[in-house]
Amino acid sequence: MSNKKILLIQPTPYDQHGVLVKKNKLYFVGLALPLLAALTPEGFDVEICYETIEDVPFDTDADLIGISSMGHAVMRTIAIAQEFKKRGKTVVLGGYMVSLMPEEAQKYCDSVMIGDSEETWPQMVRDFENGNLQKVYKKKLEKLTYPIPKYELILNKKIGNFLPVQAGRGCPKTCSFCSIYCLYKGQYLKRDIDEVIRDIKKIKSLGFRQFLLLDDNIFSDRDYAIKLCAEIKKLKMYWMTQCSIDIAKDEELLDTIAKSGCYMLSFGLESISKESLIGMHKAWAKPENYSEQINIIRKHGIDISTEMVVGAEGDTLESIKATAKFVADNHIAVPRFYILTPIPGTEYYDEMKKADRIYNTDMYSYNACEAVHYPKNMTPQELTKAYWDLYNEVYSIKSILKRTIFTTAFLKRPYNVTFYFLVNLFYRKQIKKGIVPNII
Repeated sequence: MSNKKILLIQPTPYDQHGVLVKKNKLYFVGLALPLLAALTPEGFDVEICYETIEDVPFDTDADLIGISSMGHAVMRTIAIAQEFKKRGKTVVLGGYMVSLMPEEAQKYCDSVMIGDSEETWPQMVRDFENGNLQKVYKKKLEKLTYPIPKYELILNKKIGNFLPVQAGRGCPKTCSFCSIYCLYKGQYLKRDIDEVIRDIKKIKSLGFRQFLLLDDNIFSDRDYAIKLCAEIKKLKMYWMTQCSIDIAKDEELLDTIAKSGCYMLSFGLESISKESLIGMHKAWAKPENYSEQINIIRKHGIDISTEMVVGAEGDTLESIKATAKFVADNHIAVPRFYILTPIPGTEYYDEMKKADRIYNTDMYSYNACEAVHYPKNMTPQELTKAYWDLYNEVYSIKSILKRTIFTTAFLKRPYNVTFYFLVNLFYRKQIKKGIVPNII
């Protein structure tokens, strides 16, 4: 008797023109689908589809369709779910957008997975097999542990030269606009170090020399980070991750991180306006210290990537223009920007709704590059224009060269910086087409 089949899909978003975002290669590969494949009980074969680099096989013979919803790919998630439902397939939706809006998601599928799926996914699959599928699956994790993700299911795809490994999930910070906080409420779960190293060794055995360490704030537990880095160092691998900028206060930890093979850190700086940070419940961040902190981190041989938002309480048209200069002057290798968006399910959405400041109530049109709320110091239209002006300025040839090739980092790490330079050129090409660079 042959196994039943599950098709797992990570949708690609539509761009601003309603066209599916497609790439020749996907560098930042999501972990969710290989992990779900590893959690699937025996008796099922699993196929994975990353729509950014391949087409969804709507004519599949799979018995169960699982779709992971991320960010503004939610519209494509719905379209895919509706098409499979028309074809008589059983559809399950998960991911953080579904977790934030489960009642809305239920309109388009047979079952929703809310939050973490380590325990609920195997139960859902068994229930499906027994004809007893529930409408909702939800269980709070007390310990983060799972088997080695099925990386082998994605090796034949057009992916980059690194794979993801997770250390922790959740974040102790309480930023009001952040979906992570709204889902975890300050809870931070860490995997056992032996388990993390096991996964890294697996990636190395597959021929990779680099990995992306997934964690919303890996260095929030200093002792854990030091022990983890000590074990990573033994593997002679290169890696990158994200954390909060206040890691610059701990140069001993930075030195440990760098010596273990970490060559890039990504930071959610959000804004150079103190008032804006306070409005986002991120008062612990000190924008007046950003430049010094960036220099400290870079001194340890670690390159910088950032994410920032515009449209918060302290933002003005002048401060948004100043953001471009800040990025160039600090030689930020790969900067990304978003318009602050009140996503349903977040505290920020509740605040904006209570104040009657939501300009566009069609949540399915939210794409983080068009203003959907009334900013304090400008109109929604002015904010949208300022956002695109910012992107065009930051990704001008002059700014790209200043942030990549014309830096001391290029002399020390020419291969890495050349890669950042090429990424910048690709982003520039997208921006010129009116497409936000959001997937690479």
